[in-house]
Amino acid sequence: MLTKEFIGLISSESGLSKKETEQMLSAMNAVIRENLMAGKAIQLQGLGVLEIKERKERVIVHPRTGERTVAPSKNQLVFRPVANVKDELKNL
Repeated sequence: MLTKEFIGLISSESGLSKKETEQMLSAMNAVIRENLMAGKAIQLQGLGVLEIKERKERVIVHPRTGERTVAPSKNQLVFRPVANVKDELKNL
Protein backbone atom coordinates (compact mmCIF):
# COMPACT_ATOMS: atom_id res chain seq x y z
CA MET A 1 0.00 0.00 0.00
CA LEU A 2 1.34 3.41 -0.94
CA THR A 3 1.56 6.21 1.60
CA LYS A 4 -1.05 8.26 -0.28
CA GLU A 5 -3.49 5.34 -0.14
CA PHE A 6 -2.75 4.82 3.55
CA ILE A 7 -3.33 8.51 4.31
CA GLY A 8 -6.58 8.42 2.32
CA LEU A 9 -7.90 5.43 4.27
CA ILE A 10 -7.00 6.93 7.64
CA SER A 11 -8.51 10.26 6.59
CA SER A 12 -11.82 8.68 5.61
CA GLU A 13 -11.96 6.58 8.82
CA SER A 14 -11.10 9.42 11.18
CA GLY A 15 -12.91 12.30 9.50
CA LEU A 16 -9.70 14.37 9.43
CA SER A 17 -8.55 16.09 6.26
CA LYS A 18 -5.79 14.44 4.24
CA LYS A 19 -3.39 17.24 5.19
CA GLU A 20 -4.14 16.82 8.91
CA THR A 21 -3.75 13.06 8.58
CA GLU A 22 -0.43 13.46 6.80
CA GLN A 23 0.84 15.80 9.56
CA MET A 24 -0.34 13.39 12.26
CA LEU A 25 1.34 10.44 10.55
CA SER A 26 4.57 12.41 10.13
CA ALA A 27 4.56 13.38 13.82
CA MET A 28 3.82 9.78 14.84
CA ASN A 29 6.74 8.51 12.74
CA ALA A 30 9.09 11.07 14.31
CA VAL A 31 8.05 10.13 17.86
CA ILE A 32 8.37 6.39 17.15
CA ARG A 33 11.82 6.85 15.58
CA GLU A 34 13.07 9.03 18.48
CA ASN A 35 11.95 6.49 21.07
CA LEU A 36 13.36 3.50 19.19
CA MET A 37 16.74 5.25 18.87
CA ALA A 38 16.61 5.95 22.62
CA GLY A 39 16.26 2.20 23.24
CA LYS A 40 12.59 2.23 24.18
CA ALA A 41 10.06 -0.33 22.91
CA ILE A 42 6.89 1.00 21.27
CA GLN A 43 3.65 -0.84 22.03
CA LEU A 44 1.03 -0.39 19.31
CA GLN A 45 -2.26 -1.32 20.94
CA GLY A 46 -3.98 -4.18 19.13
CA LEU A 47 -0.99 -4.82 16.82
CA GLY A 48 2.18 -5.58 18.73
CA VAL A 49 5.52 -4.21 19.91
CA LEU A 50 8.29 -2.53 17.90
CA GLU A 51 11.76 -2.61 19.42
CA ILE A 52 15.42 -2.64 18.51
CA LYS A 53 17.34 -5.75 19.57
CA GLU A 54 20.99 -6.59 19.18
CA ARG A 55 21.66 -9.57 16.97
CA LYS A 56 24.74 -11.31 18.34
CA GLU A 57 27.85 -12.15 16.37
CA ARG A 58 27.57 -15.56 14.74
CA VAL A 59 29.41 -17.95 12.44
CA ILE A 60 27.92 -18.41 8.98
CA VAL A 61 28.84 -21.07 6.43
CA HIS A 62 28.85 -20.53 2.66
CA PRO A 63 26.63 -23.31 1.22
CA ARG A 64 28.83 -24.10 -1.81
CA THR A 65 32.35 -23.69 -0.50
CA GLY A 66 31.81 -24.51 3.16
CA GLU A 67 33.86 -21.43 4.04
CA ARG A 68 33.16 -20.18 7.55
CA THR A 69 33.02 -16.47 8.28
CA VAL A 70 31.90 -14.40 11.23
CA ALA A 71 28.87 -12.15 10.80
CA PRO A 72 29.30 -9.16 13.12
CA SER A 73 26.70 -8.19 15.70
CA LYS A 74 24.17 -5.58 14.64
CA ASN A 75 21.05 -3.82 15.80
CA GLN A 76 17.82 -5.03 14.22
CA LEU A 77 14.28 -3.65 14.23
CA VAL A 78 11.92 -6.34 15.52
CA PHE A 79 8.12 -6.47 15.50
CA ARG A 80 6.34 -8.87 17.84
CA PRO A 81 2.62 -9.16 17.06
CA VAL A 82 0.07 -9.64 19.84
CA ALA A 83 -1.56 -13.06 20.22
CA ASN A 84 -4.80 -12.31 18.35
CA VAL A 85 -2.84 -10.99 15.33
CA LYS A 86 -0.71 -14.15 15.37
CA ASP A 87 -3.89 -16.26 15.35
CA GLU A 88 -5.34 -14.27 12.46
CA LEU A 89 -2.13 -14.74 10.48
CA LYS A 90 -2.35 -18.50 10.93
CA ASN A 91 -5.83 -18.50 9.36
CA LEU A 92 -4.85 -16.62 6.19
